[in-house]
Amino acid sequence: MLQSLKSRKLALIAGVSLTLAAAATLSASPANAQDTIKIGFSQSLTGFLAPNGKQALLGMEIWADQVNKAGGLLGKKVELKYYDDKSQASEVPGIYTKLLDVDKVDLVVSGYASNQIAPAMPVVIRKGKTFVSLFGLDINDKFKYGKYFAIIPTGQDTKGSFTQGYFNAAMKQSPKPQTIALTYADAEFSQNACDGARNTAKKLGLKIVYDKAYPPPPKTTDFAPIVRAVKAESPDLVMICSYPLDSIGMVLAAHEVGLTPKMMGGAMVGLQATVFKDKLKGKLNGIVNYETWVPDKKQMYDGTEAFFKDYQAKAGAAGVDPLGYYLGGWGFAQMQVLEAGVKGSKSLDDNKIADFLKKSTIKTVMGPIKFGNKGEWAEDRMMTVQYHGITDAANLDTWRGMSYQTVIDPPNLATGKLIYPYDKAMTK
Repeated sequence: MLQSLKSRKLALIAGVSLTLAAAATLSASPANAQDTIKIGFSQSLTGFLAPNGKQALLGMEIWADQVNKAGGLLGKKVELKYYDDKSQASEVPGIYTKLLDVDKVDLVVSGYASNQIAPAMPVVIRKGKTFVSLFGLDINDKFKYGKYFAIIPTGQDTKGSFTQGYFNAAMKQSPKPQTIALTYADAEFSQNACDGARNTAKKLGLKIVYDKAYPPPPKTTDFAPIVRAVKAESPDLVMICSYPLDSIGMVLAAHEVGLTPKMMGGAMVGLQATVFKDKLKGKLNGIVNYETWVPDKKQMYDGTEAFFKDYQAKAGAAGVDPLGYYLGGWGFAQMQVLEAGVKGSKSLDDNKIADFLKKSTIKTVMGPIKFGNKGEWAEDRMMTVQYHGITDAANLDTWRGMSYQTVIDPPNLATGKLIYPYDKAMTK
């Protein structure tokens, strides 16, 4: 749930007072600042969100380099100015206040993740800025801000989209599952995703036998008690809505405890990142989880292959995810959307940029984007994949392709069928 007004005010005060010693890193250092367009944002470069935040940043920096080599925007060089929010929501309001009041940036975008986007919204709204966000789930539901645009392929049913494919696959099985357990982190994204899953389960007539939140890491480090409590209810389906560290903890605990429902997974952030796939390897087998993009031929758009070739060539030196499939491409696409708004409106005026984005379909390396209600996508393009056939020998070449994962939903992007039940998929 979004923080109360009181909480946001406290976060703003805390944020304003923090020492911004980690100075902004610039993608370009033009001699004459008047000849630049400054774009400001916070990004999680340390802390538990850093593996994803850093790959998004590299995508954004590649965009800035390409734009500047092509002559910039409106005849001016672009400059990225950002601060590390340390994966802490309380840091975010102060960062955006500084960017807008002290650094005097021309435009702002969000960093990665719901927990970081929500606390930026009051500052952005007060300043009347267009805000292109990166992977925020249903952030604008309560704000209803007219200049908000979400880069996340959830469509209009934002909360339900992360887990709809999971349910679609489950309910095609015979006999159909009857019961479900819901476990989720007490955090912005996971609460929203679980709200969607809960609503879908009720519509399908599934009996919810477990429905509890847990404090996210570092408050929770041992997930075995949670998994044992879930196992005690013998659910057919286990739905987990989690952030990276708890996703890993849940998978490891499930293997430790011997949790083998008919299906397990759902909205688990982190499993898409190469570093976590390397950590879990064969323990991923059988899990059914959301995805936003995979390197299948159906999802190669104009510039996609060229972008990932560029990203992967730079990833080693940048110390980021070597493939960039989860956030690298989306960080680039986020900036492509802002670029389209500036070029299309021929202006840095936030109202004109927003008006252009509302009526346009934007071409990006991650596919075409058209915005609908509340700034979410007009059409859902979320996917559900199942992991299988992964051995201890899995390496970067494995994760680079599609041999270990099958897209099972939606039908137009499917690459195969669900292996069911879970214990069968664990051995294939």
